[in-house]
Amino acid sequence: MPAGHTVTGSWNGTLTVSGQTVTIRNVAHNGTLAPGASTTSVGFQATRPSGNTALPSGYTCA
Repeated sequence: MPAGHTVTGSWNGTLTVSGQTVTIRNVAHNGTLAPGASTTSVGFQATRPSGNTALPSGYTCA
C-alpha cells in the first residue's frame, strides 16, 4: 500500500498491516473450500492523504 495510506475497513478476512504490506488471511467461515466451490471475496478499504493519487499494487495470493 502506498506510503501515507491508512486501512479503514476490511471484510471476510483477518487483516494485518506491516509497513506498507497488507495481509489478509482466511477466517473460519471461508477457510476451506470443496473442490470446484466458489471462493469468498475478501478485501479492504483505505484512505489516502489529500491529493495523493497513488494506488495499491503488487497483489499476490498464497
